[in-house]
Amino acid sequence: MKSNKKNEEPYKTIGQVAKELDLVNKDNGKLQTHTIRYWETQFKQIKPIILAGKRRYYSPEIIKIIKYTKFLLKDKGLTIIGAKNLLNNKKTHHLDEDVNLSINSENLNKNKIIKNKILNISRIIKKLKAIK
Repeated sequence: MKSNKKNEEPYKTIGQVAKELDLVNKDNGKLQTHTIRYWETQFKQIKPIILAGKRRYYSPEIIKIIKYTKFLLKDKGLTIIGAKNLLNNKKTHHLDEDVNLSINSENLNKNKIIKNKILNISRIIKKLKAIK
């Protein structure tokens, strides 16, 4: 389903949103669309357009809210109630800033983890060389 205006982003299906958010079962590779459907029941802000065949379509604004919800629940470890409180007190124009901050903090955390792994490997190599 595409929007009427050329400069607007098209709506996305639940599968496309799940893939974009990396909601994928690591064991079998299946998309975890059930997670998004559950969030719809818990967060009044997540309201897709449901067309014939019960196919869900999400606007770019709703996708931002879903991304923020995922950030709060999965990355920050908030409970549903805690995330609801934040979403109910947030204005949507702040969601972009928070999601961007979360992406930057995720990248910093990944870089720290990689750096620590490299340091550990270096230490192991030094110990192995000392054994000879």
